[in-house]
Amino acid sequence: MPKLIANTRALTHSHHRRLNGSRILRACISIFIPAMFAINVYAAPSQATGESSSPEARLEALGIVLPAAPAPVANYVNGVQTGNLIFLAGKGPKRADGSEVSGKLGKDISIEQGYEAARLTAINQLAVLKTMLGDLSRVTRVVKVLGMVNSDPDFIEQPAVINGFSDLIVEVFGERGRHARAAVGMASLPRGQAVEIEMIVEVADAP
Repeated sequence: MPKLIANTRALTHSHHRRLNGSRILRACISIFIPAMFAINVYAAPSQATGESSSPEARLEALGIVLPAAPAPVANYVNGVQTGNLIFLAGKGPKRADGSEVSGKLGKDISIEQGYEAARLTAINQLAVLKTMLGDLSRVTRVVKVLGMVNSDPDFIEQPAVINGFSDLIVEVFGERGRHARAAVGMASLPRGQAVEIEMIVEVADAP
């Protein structure tokens, strides 16, 4: 009889342990599964605005409306396509009213003003691409950027100025927009403009 009682108690304790283990497991599931679901739901909006969104959608989100592509000012064309590469002629910071951001960095205008001039130049180059391609989603890679900065002889922050161009290109194209680059100082630029920037891009075939 004592042995039977002991076995009964052991079985009872084992059953209680299994019940407690089940309760703990259910509690963990009730906590972690909703939490994981909440994390996935929270992450969804950022994914929707990430690499899956089109360049035009990103421009719209940034509040940027592309102007008409600036016309060439001399005997050249805005861009030349050879194979899947497009070579864009140098563009400057022309405003919608036709005026330009002019002056020397380090003398007439600040780094911040130069940055905005380079960003404006990026908008103008995007307008050229849009005119040539019809759809900016055809850009598969921004390959190379050459940024020329109208610089006072003592000015050495050309990369900080051309970041205005590069930053917007990456905002619009994401990883496809990350490019090789040179940022150089120039003694002068046409019409005294603050920057002039060239760009090479790779594009997909037209559908």
